[in-house]
Amino acid sequence: MKDLTRYRNIGIFAHVDAGKTTTTERILKLTGKIHKIGEVHEGAATTDFMVQEQERGITIQSAATSCYWKDHQLNIIDTPGHVDFTIEVYRSLKVLDGGIGVFCGSGGVEPQSETNWRYANESKVARIIYINKLDRTGADFYRVVKQVDKVLAAKPLVMTLPIGVEDQFVGVVDLLTREAWVWDDSGDPMSYKIKEVPENMKDDVETYREQLIELAVEQDDAIMEKYLEGEEVTIDEIKKCIRKGTRDLAFFPTYCGSSFKNKGVQLVLDAVVDYLPNPTEVNPQPEVDLEGNETGEFALVDPARPLRALAFKIMDDRYGALTFTRIYSGTLSKGDTILNTATGKTERVSRLVEMHADSREEIESAQAGDIVAIVGMKNVQTGHTLCDPKKPATLEPMVFPEPVISIAVKPKTKGGDEKMAIALMKMVQEDPSFHMVTDEESGETILKGMGELHLDIKVDILKRTHGIEVEVGKPQVAYRESITRRIEDDYTHKKQSGGSGQYGKIEYVIEPGEPGTGFQFESKVVGGSVPREFWPAVEKGFESSIGKGVLAGFPCVDLKFTLTGGGFHPVDSSAIAFEIAARTAYRQSIPKAGPQLLEPIMNVDVFTPEDYMGDVIGDLNRRRGMMKSQETGATGARIKADVPLSEMFGYIGDLRTMTSGRGQFSMSFSHYAPCPSNVAEDVIKEAKERQAAS
Repeated sequence: MKDLTRYRNIGIFAHVDAGKTTTTERILKLTGKIHKIGEVHEGAATTDFMVQEQERGITIQSAATSCYWKDHQLNIIDTPGHVDFTIEVYRSLKVLDGGIGVFCGSGGVEPQSETNWRYANESKVARIIYINKLDRTGADFYRVVKQVDKVLAAKPLVMTLPIGVEDQFVGVVDLLTREAWVWDDSGDPMSYKIKEVPENMKDDVETYREQLIELAVEQDDAIMEKYLEGEEVTIDEIKKCIRKGTRDLAFFPTYCGSSFKNKGVQLVLDAVVDYLPNPTEVNPQPEVDLEGNETGEFALVDPARPLRALAFKIMDDRYGALTFTRIYSGTLSKGDTILNTATGKTERVSRLVEMHADSREEIESAQAGDIVAIVGMKNVQTGHTLCDPKKPATLEPMVFPEPVISIAVKPKTKGGDEKMAIALMKMVQEDPSFHMVTDEESGETILKGMGELHLDIKVDILKRTHGIEVEVGKPQVAYRESITRRIEDDYTHKKQSGGSGQYGKIEYVIEPGEPGTGFQFESKVVGGSVPREFWPAVEKGFESSIGKGVLAGFPCVDLKFTLTGGGFHPVDSSAIAFEIAARTAYRQSIPKAGPQLLEPIMNVDVFTPEDYMGDVIGDLNRRRGMMKSQETGATGARIKADVPLSEMFGYIGDLRTMTSGRGQFSMSFSHYAPCPSNVAEDVIKEAKERQAAS
C-alpha cells in the first residue's frame, strides 16, 4: 500500500505569460522526468503538446504529469492562464490538494491572477506563491509582495529574498537557514553554490526572518510561548508552524526566482514537499444525493473504504477517450466494474494509465489520493462521480458557466456534416464550457463558447486534429428576452373534428421573476376547475415555450407562471390538450407583457501603461462601458468596467493599437441587462432577416 503522506497533488496556475509552463518544465528537469528542457517560445514545452499551444505560446488545456522529489510523488497539473480557458483552472483546482500561484516579477498581480486566486479560495486549496521572472527589466519582488497583500487580500509569508535585480539577479537567500543560493550563468539549474549572505543584505534578511517567525509561531501556542520567552525556536518547529498555517490558508509561503534562467526552482519544490498538504490532510469531499443535497457522509481518503472518484477531464486522443480521474477513497483496479451515478450505468475499467503530458504508463491499480486516467470510458462526462456499484454515492458536482458567444459553422465539403458532428461531439465531451446546438429553423450548427479565442481554437482543432475545413459565420451574442409587466389572461384550446375532441381552458398570470430565477411555475387552482393531473401538462407547455422569445427568438428568462383556474371536459380533456393550451397561451400573452431584449454584460479588466489611460477609458466609454474603478501602480494602470459583450468583438486588436502593443485585458461574464432601444431594434431586425433568409 502506498504511503499517502508522500503524495502531493498540485496545480500550477497564474495569469497568461507569467511563466507557469516554463516553471513546470524546470520542475520536470530537476526531478529527472525529462532530460532536455523544452521552451514555450520555441513551441517545445512538454505540457504544451497541442499544435495550437505550440504556435501561440499559451497553454489551452490543463496537462497532467507525475514526478518525484525527495522521495515524494508529485502529481502536477499545468493549467492555462488565458481567461477563455479558466474552466480548465476551475476543474483542476477542484481535484487538487495544493497549488503554486506564479506571478510575474514585473507584471505583478494581473487580472487573470485574481480570477484564479478567487477560484482557489472557493476550492479552499492551500498555496505557495512563486514570484517569477526576476531577471526581467522592471522586476520588483517587494512590489509584487505588496500587491499580493493589497489586491488579493492574501497574507504572503516571505521565505526567500532575491540577490540582485533585473539582469543582475543571480540567486536567492533562504531566510530560514540564512543561506545564499547563487547560480552561475551556465543555465544549468544544478550549477549553484551555497554561500554566506551578501553583506549588504544582512539587515534585510534579519528583518524579514523575524517577520517570518513571528507570523509562523502564531499557529502553535506552545512554540509561540517559547519564542516570546526568548528561547531559540528550531527550524523544524518553524516548519511545523508554516505547514499548519499554509494548510489553514492563514498565509502563503512566498518564493522568488527566474524559471527561464533556472534560478530558484529547487526551493519551490522543497516548499511543495515541506508545506503543501498530502491527500489525507485536506478536508474530505462531501457526498450528496441525486438531488444535490449533502448526506452528511464524506469520501474519506482511505484505500480500504468504498470507491469514490471524480472524473474531472475528458480528453480524446489517438488511443481513444481518456477520463482523468481523482480517486478520493477506495481502490480502482484494471478489470473493475464501476458505477457512474450521473447516468446510473456501470462500465468496466479496461485500462488504467498514469499520465506524463501526452505519453502514458500502464498501471494495474490506483488508490485514494491518486490522479490517473481511465482509457475507453464511453458515457462519462466532466464532473461525473465514479463509485462502487454495491455502495453508491455522489460527490459534489462541478458547476460550469454558460457560454456567452456563438458562431455558425458548416463544412466546406459536401457530405462533411456527419464527420463534423462526430468530431464536435468529442470536443463537447472534453470541454464543458463548449456547447453545440442545431438551429431548428435554419439547420445550421451553432458553436457556443466563452470568448472569441475559445471558439477560434475550437475551429482550429476541427481543421488540424479532425481534418474538417469549415466556413465560419460572424460571432453572435447570446441575447436573452424577458418581460416587464404582470399580465392576467386566459386561453381555451378547443378542437372538434370527428371522433374524440380536444378541450383545455386555462386562466393564468405571467409576471417577471427575480433576475437569475429562470422558469418558475405554481398552481393556485382551487375547486378542481383544472384537475390536478393536468397541472404538469400546463407546466410542461409553458416551460417548453420559453426557449423562444417573441421579439427575436432568443430564450426567455426569469418568468413566473401561475395557473389560477380554467375549465375541462369530462371526455375531451387530456394532458396534450392542456399542454397545447399553455403553448398557445404563451404566444398570445408574452407580446402584451412588455417584452424586452437583454444583453450579456462582461466584467472587463484592462491593464495599460499610464500614458494611454485616457485613450483606453475614452474607448471603453464609446463601447457603452460603465467604469467601476481605476488605479495606477508602478507598472501601469488597471481599469475595471462593465461592458456589453456585443461591443467587445476585436477589442484586443484595438487595445494593442492604442497602447503600442503593451495593453492587455481579461473579460468574464457578469450579468444580463436590458438593451438600449436603438441596439435592441438593430438586433431584432437582424434576427428577423436571418430567420427570413433561412
